[in-house]
Amino acid sequence: MVHAESPAARAALESERSRVNEQLAHLGHDGANGTFDEGFADIGQVTAERGEVDAIVGSLLETLHDVEHALAKLDDGNFGTCEDCHQAIGSARLEAMPAARFCIDCASAKR
Repeated sequence: MVHAESPAARAALESERSRVNEQLAHLGHDGANGTFDEGFADIGQVTAERGEVDAIVGSLLETLHDVEHALAKLDDGNFGTCEDCHQAIGSARLEAMPAARFCIDCASAKR
């Protein structure tokens, strides 16, 4: 069980940050859009692949932002508090999603 004050919360977030950074590096993300083989024969295929990579990189960057935000909340003593209703986020939700910004009720209402 992950509690807001526990070292496990920080460890889970730091592990997630490392995982996301490794995936970004694997995709060639270095501030650019990624790289493709210049000799690739089908330009349509390159465009499709670039679009897929851009979508994956965008999702990973969003996850990284959420993780960094959660680490900052941990440092500020606000980790585990819903950003909408300001109630505690359930430990099961934090265990499943350490970077969760909203309790399950508020997250469901946003859908």
